[in-house]
Amino acid sequence: MKPSFSEGSSSYRGRIAPTPSGYLHIGHARTFLAAQLRSQQQNGVLVFRNEDLDLDRCKLQYVTAMYEDLKWAGLAWQEGPDVGGPFAPYSQSERGDLYRAAWRKLLEMGTIYPCSCSRKDLAQIAQAPQDEDDEPVYPGKCRPTVTRSQTTMKSARGSNWRFRVPDGETITFMDNNGLFGTRSYTCGKDLGDFLVWRRDDVPAYQLAVVVDDAAMQVTEVVRGADLLKSTARQILLQRSLGLPQLEYFHCQLVTDENGVRLAKRNDALSLRTLRLNGHHPEILMTQR
Repeated sequence: MKPSFSEGSSSYRGRIAPTPSGYLHIGHARTFLAAQLRSQQQNGVLVFRNEDLDLDRCKLQYVTAMYEDLKWAGLAWQEGPDVGGPFAPYSQSERGDLYRAAWRKLLEMGTIYPCSCSRKDLAQIAQAPQDEDDEPVYPGKCRPTVTRSQTTMKSARGSNWRFRVPDGETITFMDNNGLFGTRSYTCGKDLGDFLVWRRDDVPAYQLAVVVDDAAMQVTEVVRGADLLKSTARQILLQRSLGLPQLEYFHCQLVTDENGVRLAKRNDALSLRTLRLNGHHPEILMTQR
């Protein structure tokens, strides 16, 4: 039986999911405001999830700042670490048992395998990729020739684990924003075997968000266009784990004066700097 909610009267559930590894910027705010608008339009619920998996990069000062700065920007949510809700905890650092259960299921199905490639070879692991091609197609160095379950493994620690994509299969989905239309990615060509766990016992971004979105009963994910290819990866994980496929709405990225997408190092356009300098939230919609 699904829990009842005090907010919202539809089945729509959206989410915002910042990573507290730096001060959030205008691009984050615009995407999160789009997520809030989608939820409001459908009288749904907006969930706040603190994606603090990488404890080396995620700092308490940034956790505090993201709450303050997003509220200044006009964001409001009905569930989250600061307000609670039926699917708590809402911080990823407290949800390890769920990720391990998903890793175990993939292991028993034989859809993942250990990878011994060096850290230098592994690009983005615990955090969201920074552009659509940030995780290059894996050349298959550690891929076993035969798919088999490994039920004797007791822990994911000590190895990087990759999800074995079905070569030649095309993953297709529709972008609800309408900007990007129907997207199709071919496994083995556009995306290769991708990381789901790293050797220091931290789940990768792809696995963690799939597990959390399903557990929190999210129905639509609103996020930046840099994660279009990640959507295909996550659909593969949803299918393997027997989870429902979500709806996706991708937003155009905000760029600086040189046409480069914003990053957390762009302090001049961080929400914290704008707020402390006395700007009003309306400035968020005037920047390019």
